[in-house]
Amino acid sequence: KEAIIEAVKQGYRHFDTAAAYGSEQALGEALKEAVDLGLVSRQDLFVTSKLWVTDNHPHLVVSALRKSLKTLQLEYLDLYLIHWPLSSQPGKFSFPIEVEDLLPFDVKGVWEAMQECQKLGLTKAIGVSNFSVKKLQNLLSVATIRPVVNQVEMNLAWQQKKLREFCKENGIVITAFSPLRKGASRGPNE
Repeated sequence: KEAIIEAVKQGYRHFDTAAAYGSEQALGEALKEAVDLGLVSRQDLFVTSKLWVTDNHPHLVVSALRKSLKTLQLEYLDLYLIHWPLSSQPGKFSFPIEVEDLLPFDVKGVWEAMQECQKLGLTKAIGVSNFSVKKLQNLLSVATIRPVVNQVEMNLAWQQKKLREFCKENGIVITAFSPLRKGASRGPNE
């Protein structure tokens, strides 16, 4: 909590979390304290969270976001992402995900529920994480509101050239995670 408050004091404004990280409560408490102390206004913060695979079902999306908002002590997110393009058994958290828990991913239904989250004002923007070009093509074919972000692993060793080009052509911003991967390669530089 103290580290987050100090980060705000030093000018940090974007905070990325996820239900699966177990950090939403601590982040929410720290951001509330920072706002209450007058260190920053809510409008100056950019808070991102993600829908975990156990809630990657059309009927669970809105309630999962509402739960994250309650835990974060926020009225809205700035960005809500589908964490992974797959679904698993509701209510059964495990990581790594057990193969027997995987279920078909209803991209159309889940994205419609994500769009509903934005229409309800629960999030200002919606996007995805860990989506390949093929997964993005499938999503774009059914989306009314297009994803604004695709958050993926990207670094000097894994630059994801094809994915970057596709996202640029389709107006999707790439947010890189693990940009300093210690030089270890994790895939072809395509």
